Amino acid sequence: MLEQLDKQYVMQTYARNYVNFKKGINATLFDENQKDYIDFTSGIGVVSVGHGNKRVADVICNQANSIMHISNLYAIEPQAKLGEKIAKLYGKDVATFFSNSGAEANEGAIKLARKYGQTKFENKRYKVITLENSFHGRTISTVKATGQASMHTPNFAPYPDGFSFNSAIEDVYNSIDDETVAVMIELVQGEGGVKPLDKKAVQELAKFLKENNILLIIDEVQSGTFRTGEFLATQVYEIEPDIITMAKGLGGSVPIGAVITTHKDLFSVGDHGSTFGGNYLCTAAALEVLTILDEYKNSGALDETIIFFTDELKKVYEANQELFTGSVGLGLMRGLRVKDADTLASIIKESFNEGLLVLKAGRNTLRMLPPLTISKDEIKEGFKRLQNALNKVKNA
Repeated sequence: MLEQLDKQYVMQTYARNYVNFKKGINATLFDENQKDYIDFTSGIGVVSVGHGNKRVADVICNQANSIMHISNLYAIEPQAKLGEKIAKLYGKDVATFFSNSGAEANEGAIKLARKYGQTKFENKRYKVITLENSFHGRTISTVKATGQASMHTPNFAPYPDGFSFNSAIEDVYNSIDDETVAVMIELVQGEGGVKPLDKKAVQELAKFLKENNILLIIDEVQSGTFRTGEFLATQVYEIEPDIITMAKGLGGSVPIGAVITTHKDLFSVGDHGSTFGGNYLCTAAALEVLTILDEYKNSGALDETIIFFTDELKKVYEANQELFTGSVGLGLMRGLRVKDADTLASIIKESFNEGLLVLKAGRNTLRMLPPLTISKDEIKEGFKRLQNALNKVKNA
């Protein structure tokens, strides 16, 4: 019934698996037949504090019973408090614009950079450089900013100009010209294969850009909200970008995006806006998510979970060398390089059959983005099911 409804009334833009999930508890999901699944995906990095989190649910319920939305024509208390919380967790003097998604956040970052290029230079600067295998969104501008030629199909052309990408950080320097306004990168490329960039190379690039008044935009849509072990991967890399974008795990399941910048007064009234962005409901939820994760980090539990997950991942990797060529990632943003795409597809399929949800990244990476609050028992059970799936693939 669900499959029929979906295919008849919903645009078919996803290769769906027609399971009907009815309930979730932390990192475990249950379908309509009460079969349980260990979730190593968290809705592609969204469900940061687990399914059915009571604290977040209570905040959402209480907020929904009073005010969910008014509009940004009026001050919104949880929005202001969320902006304060972000600044304190980051430890910098920043201001935040709230949107509804990561793509919107990256659009906002691009607009902010282009205003900088218009107002800070005698001759306008507007070009943005990104990296190969990056992913910055699905809007026309962010698709063009995405460093994957396969994303730039003729179907959606013409694309806006002013975007280019390089295969490596070392190549960025030669691509900069007198119209370049910003470089936008992910510190850990998520969709591109769970690939952490080299820390020293990033730091050298950040220093060069600062010296030349070119903005550094860090896309933390997937790596932010404690996913790599700190509030921001930016903190892991010990850099100070001009603009940071967030989304996904920030709302714990409620749609929200954020553009965070040290250029607090660059946007003027009317320069940017969002009808739904930063409303009472999403910012109240996000504020509670950050409060929970801040407590979780300070207690040592997050670091302990990361270590335990990493150790279990290592065991599976080392026991299946005939299938994997490498282990990559940071924190709870992890991946295993698979020998070929067909094997990867089989692993994902058999994992699902075993009751484990995992993801694909790039051409050949098995990606794992579990809820940050995943328990040790759920981790153990998840990797047990993964090993069962791997055994089936090897014996096929």
